[in-house]
Amino acid sequence: MSETPASAPLRLADVLAVAVPMTLGYLTTPLVGLVATAVVGRLGDPVAIGGVALGAIVCDLVFSIFYFLRAGTTALTAQAHGRGDAIERHAVLARAGLLALVAGLAIVLLRGPIVGLGVTVVGGDEAVRAATRDYAEIRLLAAPLILANQAIFGWYLGQGRAVVGLLLQLVLNTANIVLAILFVSSWGEGVAGVAKASLAAEAIALAAAVALSVARASGPWPERRRILDLAALSGLAAINRDIMIRTAVLIAAFAFFARQGAGQGAAILAANAVLEKLFLFVSYFLDGFAAAAETFVGRAVGARDRAAFDRAVSLTTRGGFALAAFASVVLALAGGTAIDWMTTSVEVREEALRFLPWAVATPLAGVLAFEMDGVFIGATWTRDMARMMVASLVVYLALWAVLFPLFGNHGLWAAFLAFLGMRGLSLSMLVPRRAKATFARP
Repeated sequence: MSETPASAPLRLADVLAVAVPMTLGYLTTPLVGLVATAVVGRLGDPVAIGGVALGAIVCDLVFSIFYFLRAGTTALTAQAHGRGDAIERHAVLARAGLLALVAGLAIVLLRGPIVGLGVTVVGGDEAVRAATRDYAEIRLLAAPLILANQAIFGWYLGQGRAVVGLLLQLVLNTANIVLAILFVSSWGEGVAGVAKASLAAEAIALAAAVALSVARASGPWPERRRILDLAALSGLAAINRDIMIRTAVLIAAFAFFARQGAGQGAAILAANAVLEKLFLFVSYFLDGFAAAAETFVGRAVGARDRAAFDRAVSLTTRGGFALAAFASVVLALAGGTAIDWMTTSVEVREEALRFLPWAVATPLAGVLAFEMDGVFIGATWTRDMARMMVASLVVYLALWAVLFPLFGNHGLWAAFLAFLGMRGLSLSMLVPRRAKATFARP
């Protein structure tokens, strides 16, 4: 996508130029989880399905704490774009790259205790815990690669170069899918094979990203003192802290959901894992418009253009709701077929079908949260985002305490959907006040 001034009127075509490629790219991400669950699920072993599901949660809990490398890089790059500051755009990437390397190596060195703590948190019986440990210990070796890929992806998105982001996502996820099938179905490596596929795919994707960045490098690059500027690093640290809190709470909510499923037996755990993968797949329809919100809200804030901000919020939110309705319809019509494809276990299929209506409702319950995340990240209103996430978690746990003893797994799903809805509503109520304060500043 060619760069246009932030002051130019924002059109639906501009939003779609970011949202459509990002949606296509994001849709390949849950396909990785679907294929991983399917290739393991077709072994007919609920323990293996549960091990991959819980192992993925352990790793997501770790890597998503560093989600700021993607989100913060996108926001700061977009704001620099809005100001017309090309040198700062490159400085943002350099700072994020250094942080990715340091954090990634720390995760590798500490992966033993990290996995031990993660297995304790997510629970499961002894067999599931062993499978979880096998998966997580291998996948965490990819930490430097994963974090570097997040930073590069966020940098391209912040510039509105969505097609490049799509290409990088396709390389990563296609490699992951192909390698998962080879490692598990062809070479019989089971749970460990899924983790090895992820490790190799991240290395392939980073090599492609670096090669592409070198080939397309243009414009001035910052001096070292600009990269290590204390004010910029302090601002980045504040954004990172807030996004880390927000993301840690979000993943904790998913981990709590998984743990409560595990406490109801392997069949419920596996059924919830299958439905969660379906929900994540259809909800990725929503991430494209959230990514567009990050880009165009960030540009508007950088350019101090309130009209562009309002237009960006309106267009991306309406688009998100339209896609959420479509996603729910698709899940209602095709959910049963997808469940049958993902597992051969009759018991897991029956349980998943019983709770499918809850998964159908998740895109509509969560769409506003997706869109508001994009708005608040792009505007770097991250402290509010962290606070509202914590408040929503409190509501979630309170509802679970009441509903789970009465309705079991149905009560767990109801509390989870309320958590998603509370996130979106609480953030949307803050937008008018925060926008007034931001654009009133001299």
